Formats: sequence, structure tokens, C-alpha cells
Amino acid sequence: MYLLEIRFECFADTTLTAVERAINGLMEAWRHNGQLLGREFPLVQQGAEFSMRAMSPETDSLNPQFNSDWGNRCLEALSEAKLLRPRVKLLGRDINSEASAEALPENWQVLYTTYVHSCSPLRDGDSLMPVPLYRLPATFNGDHKALVKWQTEWQACDELQMAGSGAVEFAALNEITQVDSVLFRRGWDLRGRIEYHTQVPTYYYLYRVGGDSIEQERARPCPRCGNPDWALAEPLHELFHFKCDHCRLVSNLSWDLLN
Repeated sequence: MYLLEIRFECFADTTLTAVERAINGLMEAWRHNGQLLGREFPLVQQGAEFSMRAMSPETDSLNPQFNSDWGNRCLEALSEAKLLRPRVKLLGRDINSEASAEALPENWQVLYTTYVHSCSPLRDGDSLMPVPLYRLPATFNGDHKALVKWQTEWQACDELQMAGSGAVEFAALNEITQVDSVLFRRGWDLRGRIEYHTQVPTYYYLYRVGGDSIEQERARPCPRCGNPDWALAEPLHELFHFKCDHCRLVSNLSWDLLN
């Protein structure tokens, strides 16, 4: 990922409310199209200029060719707030974050995220590198907002269950481990949309904890179709121990038994 500095300059008298609304709207449009990563974008005023720093998947993520229709409308709305088009300065690569996939996946891809990841939730199945969402056809309603919101909810559930928050922990764990949960159904549908548009087999990562023994874990069938032969001889990326090609699911041996 890359750190950017984004500057907005006023060309006439305006109001702070109008500036905030216009800039924050653009940030949301870019974020929900996968062009910016993260959830918070602190905005600093220096005289007639406003600036912020943000993370992007690639050096050219804010190139207008990647904008959604919503993003283009937000750019046009800047002039109504008496703001010039933003000036973007590349500050450098974040050495603590993952690099994006250099090309779109050809063999398979997977929806995989955790509460510590801010990168794209779509990964190249061969390299497990994140795939910039704006390089894909829109998932739903012209951009990837639905997918980004799914990722945010999945990460929130993951953080709650990792924190061990009592009753809330079990409710959150159910959402990321069960194939009949609301979060799973929504994510699995988005997975199907991505596969339809890209024509690349697209899998969904199903988190797994619990179980009584490694032997029982290895013998457990696919929770969606009952396939008894979805266990892999060798794990993929030291993470996925199960893979069902029929249901487009991957999963892990219970972390409770591996740790």
C-alpha cells in the first residue's frame, strides 16, 4: 500500500460545512470503490487549503479512469463548495503493509479478511496478495460499497470474538463461522457476483474454531453440501486446510487445536 497526501484549495469564499461535506463525500466514494483504504481520514486546514493523508492500494489508485460514477459526481461537487480539483502527492510505500497483486487473478481468487487487515478483501488464490477492487467490474450499484461494508462487518465480528466479549463473542463468532448466518449469506452472494463478472472461480473463507480433536477436524465434511472429501493433503498458504470446489468454500483446521 502507498501513503498519499491529498490537498484541496479554495478558489473563493466558502464555508467549513460545505468544504467538509464535499471532501468527506469524495473520500467515501473513493473508499467504497476500493481506491482508498481505511476508515478515517483526518482533515487539516491551513489557511485556504485543506489536506489529508490516506492509504491507497497502488500508486495510481486515484487516477480518474478508476472512479465510479459516484466518485465522478463528488469530484464535480467540489466546485460547488468553491474547491479546486485535489492535488495528490505520492509520499511513498508503506513498508508495514501488504503489496497489491500485480495482475488480476487468472486461476482462482478468495474473499478473505481479518480484523487486522485494511487491504482489499479479495485475494489472488495463487499468491494470496490483495486485488484492488477498482480494477474489477462493479460489484453492486456501480461500485464496491456492498463488499467494503461486508468486510467492515466481518472485521468487527472477528475483533469481538478475538477479544472474548462474553455473549457478544458467540453472536459474532456465529456470523463468521456458520453457513446459515446473515453475514455469510451476504458475503457468499457477493462472491458469486464477483465470479460472474470476472469469470474467475471465487471462493469464500469460512472461519473455524472449536472441535474436539485434529482427527475429527480433518474428517469433518463441507458444512454447506456435506462433501466428505474437501480436506486438502497440504494446506494452501499455510492457512486453508479445506477447499470445496462445488460450494466455493475454503476453511482452516480449528485454530483452537492448532494453537
